[in-house]
Amino acid sequence: MKNFEGLLLVTDLDGTLLRHDKSISKENLEAIEYFKANGGKFTFITGRLPVGSKRIYNMVRPNAPIGCINGGGIFDWEKEQMLWHMALCDEALFLAEYVDKNMPTMGIELNAFDKIYFCKKNRAVEQHRKNENFEDIICHYTEVDEPVSKILFADESEEIDKLVELLAKYAESEMYDFIRSDPKYYEVLPKGSSKGNLVAKIAQMVDIDIKNTIAVGDNDNDVSMLKIAGRGYAVSNASDNAKAAADFITVSNEEHAIAKVIEECLA
Repeated sequence: MKNFEGLLLVTDLDGTLLRHDKSISKENLEAIEYFKANGGKFTFITGRLPVGSKRIYNMVRPNAPIGCINGGGIFDWEKEQMLWHMALCDEALFLAEYVDKNMPTMGIELNAFDKIYFCKKNRAVEQHRKNENFEDIICHYTEVDEPVSKILFADESEEIDKLVELLAKYAESEMYDFIRSDPKYYEVLPKGSSKGNLVAKIAQMVDIDIKNTIAVGDNDNDVSMLKIAGRGYAVSNASDNAKAAADFITVSNEEHAIAKVIEECLA
């Protein structure tokens, strides 16, 4: 039996597998190849759309479907098709309007399943677009005429703090899930979306018991997968909530965290 046969390793990208400059260390790449070559199933779950993860997919070549949209979809890059997804209800546009009226400087992005619409720009939105090299598709949120996978609000962290309070008062907030994926981002997702849900679904797809899953993450949107996995690892640069949810704390994303986790699997 190979060393990692029957194991599924799932990692977050930004702040976990990726270093601060968005690169992947040689140590991590070599460890991932070793893990796969010795029977392990490897993949990542990200808040990005599939199109935003292609560069990373080509570098690490997961041998299981990837999770995307912070729990809203499962994508197979080999077949280039969505295997499972959730979409926001049409009423979510009223929520975007509510935020727009009450916080007029808040940046607003609407994610379809293959593109991002930049509905209201500010500095945080433009920086997000440039960092990820997204196509600059400008469209008011009332004019988007295809299913929406999530709404992303972006601004300085103190403004996001105010947004969290505002949306807690929204009359129909119970219709959605909310997640802070970055100090400057707050996301609106379909009810029931979570990275933890995707870990369970992907494990089922590759016929691995949830007890034999390993998840690694750094932020609040990783909490659900750190809790559901057989072993949850938070990197040392993780948020307090992620650390509290994890079974173990490993090294930082700058210190080859995925390689360290794989090494510990051999112990």
